[in-house]
Amino acid sequence: MPPADRRVALPEEERQYHIALGRGELADLILLPGDPDRIPRIAERMDSIEVERRHREFVSVTGIHKGRRVSAVATGIGADNVEIVIAEILAIVDRPTFVRIGSSGALQPGIAIGDLIITTGAVRLETTTSWYVHEGFPAVAHPEVVMALVEAGARLGLPAHVGITATAPGFFGAQGRPIPQLPIRYPDLADEMARQGVLNFEMEASAVLVLAGLAGCRAGAVCGVFAQRARGEFADAEARGRTEAATIDIGLEALAVLSEMDRQREDAAAPRWRPSLWR
Repeated sequence: MPPADRRVALPEEERQYHIALGRGELADLILLPGDPDRIPRIAERMDSIEVERRHREFVSVTGIHKGRRVSAVATGIGADNVEIVIAEILAIVDRPTFVRIGSSGALQPGIAIGDLIITTGAVRLETTTSWYVHEGFPAVAHPEVVMALVEAGARLGLPAHVGITATAPGFFGAQGRPIPQLPIRYPDLADEMARQGVLNFEMEASAVLVLAGLAGCRAGAVCGVFAQRARGEFADAEARGRTEAATIDIGLEALAVLSEMDRQREDAAAPRWRPSLWR
């Protein structure tokens, strides 16, 4: 059936227009990496593969990991791409859980390259979510996803920093990086965010958190540190590979933890999961 609202103006097809996925091809538990090249690395960790799809920059996989059906869909770069992916996933999955796994730049001097950062909330420097909510609307991670990521890190021996992220609408001027040929309006932005206690810069988390929250879905984010902005350091290829592997591992383990939490909540007939349900 075509959309009832003529303003949608999308072709009538069985699959979603951008991600090229149809109903039943995604699991309820979904990783959202940015880089499409991370999808094959996620697939390597699965016990079996059910669906693999590539359309434009949107690459996806669904399979079995530790006995659970999970999916991963690459969003590409930026909050505008996140909007497309989440909107189309919501059209074909009734109640998805999203865990963004990505890379970021650390703003606090005590955070090292290769560390992991779990987002509790995000500063909405991007403007995509402003088309949905008031400027003062918070981007907040679901507490169950935050707890699952913390537990996953502990299980894997991957301790992580936990706190506030800033989601920028770009990589250079939008994060206060100087460009010789171009003026930037906020050259001290990184220092300002650091003074306010923000842990890291990245480019997708606030969109994931706001849009998922509006839809009544759980969402969270964990990012590996590729850059140390306070000291002007950037990871080499080997360090980036190790850090990327760690974010994939903690993301997949967090999905397993969330599945356990869901089972405990259902067994207890509880409206929501709470720590006392853990066995």
